[in-house]
Amino acid sequence: MSVVAPSAESWAAPDGRTGVLVLHGFTGNPTSMRPLAERLAAAGLAVELPRLPGHGTSWRDLARTTWQDWADTAGAALDRLRRRTDAVAIVGLSAGATLGLHLAQSVPADVMALVLINPSITFKHPLKSVIGVVGHLVPTFPGIGNDICKPGGDELPYTRVPLRAAASLFALQDRVRDRLEDVRTPALVMTSRVDHTVDIGDSAIILRSLGSARREQVWLERSFHVATLDYDADVIAERAIDFVLQTSGAEEGNI
Repeated sequence: MSVVAPSAESWAAPDGRTGVLVLHGFTGNPTSMRPLAERLAAAGLAVELPRLPGHGTSWRDLARTTWQDWADTAGAALDRLRRRTDAVAIVGLSAGATLGLHLAQSVPADVMALVLINPSITFKHPLKSVIGVVGHLVPTFPGIGNDICKPGGDELPYTRVPLRAAASLFALQDRVRDRLEDVRTPALVMTSRVDHTVDIGDSAIILRSLGSARREQVWLERSFHVATLDYDADVIAERAIDFVLQTSGAEEGNI
C-alpha cells in the first residue's frame, strides 16, 4: 500500500459561507498548499484541499493517472464546497492553476473567482508531440520540485517525473490555453519574478487572453516557483483572502 506523508493528505475546513478550493501542482501534493489553506480557513472561509490522484505517494502511482483523473477529484471537491457554501473561489499553484482554469471553463457558474499562482499553460520542447510514446521507452525524467528560494523549504515532491503523466498534463495545458477567452471569472494572477519551473510568460498569456472583466497581476519579488512555501507566502495569503472576500462581497469575520 502506498504511504502518504501526513502533510500530503487531503485537508478541509468546513465552516464559512464562502468556499475556496485549493489545488496543488503536478508531482507535488497538499504539503505545498497546506499553510495557505490554513490561512484561508483562519479568515473564516470554508476550504477543500484535495490530494490529486497519483500524488503524495510514489511517481509510479502518478504514472497510472491522467489529467481527467485530477480534474475529476478537483471537481468532486468543488461540488462538496458548492453544496455547503454560497459561492466558491479556486486557488491553484502551477498545474493546480491550470486545473482551476479548466473548471472555470467547464462549470463557470460554480466558480466565483480564480487566484492563480505561477500558473502553467505551456510546455515548449521539440519532443512534446511524441513524449507520450517516448514514455514507453524512457518512463521518467528527473524531478522538478522544490524550486524554493527560502532555505529549508520542502514540498515533498517526487524525485522522478513519469513521462506519460507529463504528456497528459501538456494535453490539459493545450486544452485550457485554447479556451482562455471563455473564462469570464474574476482572476488574480500572482507570478514570481524568478521561476525555474514555469515560464513566467504563461502569466502574461493568461492575463492577455482571459475574457474576464477583472484581471489583476501581483508580482512576487522574493520567491521561486513554489511561492506558497517561500518568502512571499504572507503576501500570497493576504492578497488571496482580500480578493476572495471582495469578489464574494463578504466581510472578514462575517463570512
